[in-house]
Amino acid sequence: MEISIFGLGYVGCVSLGCLAKNGHNVIGVDVNQFKVDLINQGLPTIVEKDIDSIILEEFKRGKITATVFAEEAVLNSEVSILCVGTPSSPQGHLNLSYIYKTAEQIGEALAKKDSFHVVIIRSTVMPGTNKKIGEIIENSSCKKRGVAFSVVSNPEFLREGSAVKDYYNPAVTVIGGDHELALKKVASIYEELDAPIEITEIEVAEIIKYVNNSFHALKITFANEVGNICKALEIDSHQVMQIFCKDTHLNISPAYFKPGFAYGGSCLPKDLKGMVTLAHDHYLLSPVLNAIHDSNENQKRLAFEIIQRTGKKKIALMGLSFKEGTDDLRYSPSVDLAEKMIGKGYSLSIYDKNVHLSKLVGANKQFIDEHLPHLSDLITNDPVEAIDSADIILINHKNFEGKKFKSELSKKSAVIDLVRIEELEDLANYHGLCW
Repeated sequence: MEISIFGLGYVGCVSLGCLAKNGHNVIGVDVNQFKVDLINQGLPTIVEKDIDSIILEEFKRGKITATVFAEEAVLNSEVSILCVGTPSSPQGHLNLSYIYKTAEQIGEALAKKDSFHVVIIRSTVMPGTNKKIGEIIENSSCKKRGVAFSVVSNPEFLREGSAVKDYYNPAVTVIGGDHELALKKVASIYEELDAPIEITEIEVAEIIKYVNNSFHALKITFANEVGNICKALEIDSHQVMQIFCKDTHLNISPAYFKPGFAYGGSCLPKDLKGMVTLAHDHYLLSPVLNAIHDSNENQKRLAFEIIQRTGKKKIALMGLSFKEGTDDLRYSPSVDLAEKMIGKGYSLSIYDKNVHLSKLVGANKQFIDEHLPHLSDLITNDPVEAIDSADIILINHKNFEGKKFKSELSKKSAVIDLVRIEELEDLANYHGLCW
């Protein structure tokens, strides 16, 4: 495939060499004549393991060239990859002027080209940039997106120091677009890599790198705070985290990574509070650990705000325990939400197939007596009775058989879903908590 790469910095240089090594003919483009000259001498523009030998070898094979002229590159390629820098402002906003200027140049070149062209965004950009770049190319080329060209989002996940290795060994290749043939063409570029190709919506592809790197930053900070606490207690923090990482069922796994309602139960709140207290008792700051509880409380607040916005006061709460499959009501976020709604004058009906008042004992009974002393007046064993008595249906458990009651739910003012039951999402009155 004939490919042009705009931007010969870190990502651009690595992509240039690796794509050529995979058999493509690649033209590098940069406004910096010095970088262009380096490539045209078989030299890399960066210092990175293995890239120098790759660039030299592919240059000798005639697989790579470079130019400062955008038009030359576009007219001699079928795919253009944008690796242009998108530096961040002190406020966290991106400077997209360089990538927008590049899009304009590509559009001007496309005005002189008859064949279909695919533009791939590898640069890190905010959601909405793909759409904007498409508009810029349309304006400067006087051609229509989807007819003469397509814009595909394909974020990179390269780390400095291991970029070549990362290129050839990705965990996943993410491609977001709105044109089937363009998506197939971009996917074919990576078919030699031993990694799954995930084709998704454009906005998902645009935001995923921010999500990845934010989590990586969180992991580092979390480990550091654990380390600080362990040091104060004269515990080997590296041994602690080594054991922590051996749990691939919960700790290092997909577990818990589903946006939804707040956590609760007898373990997470208690043990988090204990860890924060350890830090406090040793005069240590633990801002990440401290923020976890606040963020959890915020999720409860967001759920209540959705309820408030309906303007209705009759609520059916489907699921009261802190998670489905248990009758444990201790520190259940649903109990907190129910308590708040009652305090604000809402009329509440509760259904939870696992909660039976006659079976509540010990700490579980004591907790509910303190927080919802009139639970016996609110709870029912009949889901239809709860639904019929309410204007708003609030779903807190996945095991609620929403599909079974879909007709009844469609007649309500709102169905507010805190756990995401997908078969209900096509209801006109459906509201997801954070989706």
